[in-house]
Amino acid sequence: MNDATTYDPHAFEPFAVTVDLAVFTVREGRLHVLLIRRGQDPYAGAWALPGGFVLPRESAESAARRELAEETGLSRESAAALHLEQLRTYSEPDRDPRMRVVSVAYTALVPGLPEPRGGGDAAHAQWMPADGAPALAFDHARIIADARDRIGAKFEYTCLATAFCPRAFTLGELQQVYETVWGVELDRPNFRRKVLATPGFVEPVEGAPRRTGGRGKPAALYRAGTAATLHPPLLRPQRRF
Repeated sequence: MNDATTYDPHAFEPFAVTVDLAVFTVREGRLHVLLIRRGQDPYAGAWALPGGFVLPRESAESAARRELAEETGLSRESAAALHLEQLRTYSEPDRDPRMRVVSVAYTALVPGLPEPRGGGDAAHAQWMPADGAPALAFDHARIIADARDRIGAKFEYTCLATAFCPRAFTLGELQQVYETVWGVELDRPNFRRKVLATPGFVEPVEGAPRRTGGRGKPAALYRAGTAATLHPPLLRPQRRF
C-alpha cells in the first residue's frame, strides 16, 4: 500500500488545466462562432476561443462559465443557464508555449445571445462567421472543427434547429437552418418529406400561409412540436466545407 506521507509532488513535472469554449449561433443566415482577441501573451492580439485557467478550487465546468462571463461580458446568470456540452480533452504536449497545458473544451449552439464585449484578459469579443474565421491561437481551429462536427450531429437526433426559426416558420426556413449548420444543400422535397414524417418534430399553424416571394403559392406555417428527439434521426449528407 502506498504511504501518502512519502508522496513528493516535486517529483512530477507541473502542468495546468484550462477550459476553451466553442460557442455558436446562427446570425443573418450564417453560422457564427464567438471569438475573443487576446490581450496578453502568448499570442497577444490574436483571435482565440474564450477560455482560461481552471482555478485550484473550481471544477472545469465552473471555470468555463466564469471565463465566458469574464471575457465576453455575458452576465453570470446567463452563463450559468447556458447549456454547455463537454466536447473533449486536448492534451498534446506542445499545444501551449508557456508550459504543459491540458484543456477541457466545451461547446454550445444557442439562439439569441447578446452582442459580446471584451473583459478580463480579452481585449475584444465578437461573433464571427465560422467559415471565415481568422487564424487562431493555440489549437483552437481544431477545437472549432471538432465542435462544429458535434453540433452538426446534434441536429441529426434533436429538435434544436427549430430554436433558430421564428415562432411560426416555413419548412424552407427550417431547411435553411440545417443547411447553415451542416454546410450542405439539401433536396427540398426529400427534406420536407422527412420532417413531416417525424412524429412531434413540427406542428401546422392555423391561419393564412406566408408568401415567401416568387410566383409560387404561399408556404404553410409550422411551429416546433412536442418532441425533444427525432425518431428516426434526420441524417446529414457529407458536408462540403
